Amino acid sequence: MYQIMDELTLQTSLSQPVWAGLIAGAIMGNMKAGLIIGGSLQLTVLGVGTFGGASKIDANSGTVLATAFSIGAGMNPQTAVAAIGVPVASLMIETDILARFTNTYFQHRVDHMIDKLDFKGIERNYLYGVIPWTLSRGIPVFLALAFGGPFVNTAVKYLNTNLSWLNNGLQTAGGLLPAVGFAILLRYLPVKKHIAYLILGFMITALFSTLFTGLQTLGTGLTTVDSKFTTVFNSLPMLAIALIGLAFAILQYKRDIEKDKVAGAAAATKEEVTETSDEVEGEINGDED
Repeated sequence: MYQIMDELTLQTSLSQPVWAGLIAGAIMGNMKAGLIIGGSLQLTVLGVGTFGGASKIDANSGTVLATAFSIGAGMNPQTAVAAIGVPVASLMIETDILARFTNTYFQHRVDHMIDKLDFKGIERNYLYGVIPWTLSRGIPVFLALAFGGPFVNTAVKYLNTNLSWLNNGLQTAGGLLPAVGFAILLRYLPVKKHIAYLILGFMITALFSTLFTGLQTLGTGLTTVDSKFTTVFNSLPMLAIALIGLAFAILQYKRDIEKDKVAGAAAATKEEVTETSDEVEGEINGDED
């Protein structure tokens, strides 16, 4: 309920699925699984946006339910993303639309109170708009958590036994969903304009991953040979990749700022030249009468 309110008003970034996974995972006692599910759905909707009054899938509610049932029923996180997270997120579009329609009641009341110059009433009805938005998320999630447990437990047991082939397929689909989110994002980004950065970022990631994997394998081998060798070789942290991307973004930002300054100076110079030429045309030079 707070996340949708934050998304519409404060926008502190707590309205993102990864936060839903973190908090739900902490409550359920398995923060790692919550982060995996939240991160997967975060990447899935990475390139999805709303334009005008359009509704989008509610990845936050999908994350909360997928995390709760995954940890509670012992379901693989990737399976939970594909079997619960995405379907729930898609179904919540309907409650999002219902919240929008219900909210028009308060909007019309505001219109009426504007005519009456009832400023206190305008403020109250503006705040009342929070009610349909938050309930559109809170009620379905509450009902699913309260009454969906037995059904999910039965479904998980059936998936792990009779429908193991479907379970494997759902895990694969859950693993592919973040790639779908990246593909959608690349459709919106100016990839053609910045193709060099895309290629460079991909190659740096691939080379660093290979390098760190090799070092990690070497360290494991040395540990096997010599028990006194206790140095730990960690895999490449995603923070390093993120910082590399941030560095490129800063460089591009500075370059755009310089271009704007040059363009502004050129426009100002052109305007001054135009004004000077206009003044010269109006002057009387020499012996003209």
